[in-house]
Formats: sequence, structure tokens, C-alpha cells
Amino acid sequence: MLTLQTVTRASFFTRLDFRPKLVLMAVLTLTAFLWESVALNGALALGVILAALAAGVSGRYIRRVLGLMAPFYVILLLTQGFWAGDMLRARTGQTVLTPLLTLPAHWWLIGGGQMSLEGVLYALNLIAKTLTMTLVIPLGVFTTDANAMIVGLVKARIPYKLAFIFSSTLRFFPLLFAEAQTILEAQRLRGLAFEDLGLLKRVSLYAKIAVPLILNALVKAQTLEIVLLSRAFSGSPERTYLHESRLAAWDYALLVSSALFFIAVLVAYFGWGLGRMGGPLANF
Repeated sequence: MLTLQTVTRASFFTRLDFRPKLVLMAVLTLTAFLWESVALNGALALGVILAALAAGVSGRYIRRVLGLMAPFYVILLLTQGFWAGDMLRARTGQTVLTPLLTLPAHWWLIGGGQMSLEGVLYALNLIAKTLTMTLVIPLGVFTTDANAMIVGLVKARIPYKLAFIFSSTLRFFPLLFAEAQTILEAQRLRGLAFEDLGLLKRVSLYAKIAVPLILNALVKAQTLEIVLLSRAFSGSPERTYLHESRLAAWDYALLVSSALFFIAVLVAYFGWGLGRMGGPLANF
């Protein structure tokens, strides 16, 4: 089961302030959203995966993300490979697409369908985009303590109430995952062989788990509300903090390099078409 976690070893990313990490996450997400080249987005996704591993994010977590996303990726390859032809012709001006697979004409409903190379490349580009956007989050969040995170958000001029809600949500997720695991373990102790269940039965079981999980979450939220009211919580940023947030030399270096990288991406994209559909590296 996927859970929010904190890396267990120190690295370059754990020593950084949360503000440059936030900028890096925004730059990588915007870059992945902007690029339409398989080669560029694939290299970006690979770089994010390697950086996450170097930062201490476990390989098991990354494999679980890939495993959970695999069915979505297969559907994406099929849909875009077979049915993205009209969209690709309109955007690239290419009149003829390169066929990879043609279904027999006598097949009912899908007979004569053709999978194109350009559609598969477009699907791979979307897959690389989603990998970057998904794995850049643990790169910044898992390498930062929750207390340092909320101080960094306040220092970044984000309203304290929003920063508090964000940090409280991060603290709630591990509790919810732990409760879900406890419910599953209780079902196993009652003789339920979860591993032997089919897909539909597993979905039905998860739906039944969701009811007590949501009720417990509502109880915890109400308890938190009572605690905050009893402590006269106002949400004012004018308060003292146990943890300080100061930018060091490496923080400034990451901020500057992230800004320069994004400027270079914009200049190359709008000036030379690098990363644009139909531009250089569009078919790679």
C-alpha cells in the first residue's frame, strides 16, 4: 500500500530548504506539461526517478507507483495508438501516419483499426509527463520534515491557514493508511485470503473498507477542530516557530539554476520549437 513517508537517510535534498524544492517542483511540472517530445520528456522523467532514488526515496515506492499506473498506461497506449490520428494530423499537418498494427477487417466494431507510430509516441509522451508530475512530489515532500515544510511555506508568503491545512493533510494521510492496513489485517485474521480474491471482489472489499475509514477520518477532523478552538487558533502568521527556515548557498544555487533552466526551456520552445509537436525531436 502506498503511504506518505519520510526518507531515512540524509542527502543533498534533505539539507535544502523547502522553498527551493517548491520552485524546483513547479519548474519540472510546468516543463513536463509544456514539452511534447518523447525524448525530452522521457529524459526528464528518468532524471526525476534517479534524483528521487539519490534523495533516499525507496525503489519499492517507485515500483509501486509504476505498478498502480501500469493499467492506465496500457489504456493510454491503446487509445492514443488507435484513435489519436485525427488530432495528430490536425496539430502536425502530417497527412499520412506510420502504421504499426492493422486489425483484421472482419472483426466486429474494431475491424480495420490501425495503430500508428505517431499515436504510440504521443502516448509515451503522456506517460513520461505523468511520471514526472507524480514522482516530483516525493522528491520534494518526502525529503522535508513536516514542521520545516510549514515554516518554509509561510516564509514563501503563503497564507498560514493554507500552510497549516497542507501540513495537517500530510499528517492525516499516514494515519488513514495505517487504519486501512489495520482493517485489512483484521479481515485476514478472520480467515479472508485477500491474495486469492479476484479483481472485482477486491474492489468490493476496498469499497467496504472505505466506509469505516471515512467515518474515522470525520471523527479525527472533528477532534482536531475542538483542539484548535480550545487553543484559540487564529491562523495568524505572527507567531513564533520552533524550527527556523533560512536559505543557504545551496538553496540560492538551486533557485537560480531552476529559474535559468525554465527560461532556457521557454526560449527553446517558443523560439526554436524545441519540444513542440512538429518541431525538432518531435518524432523521438
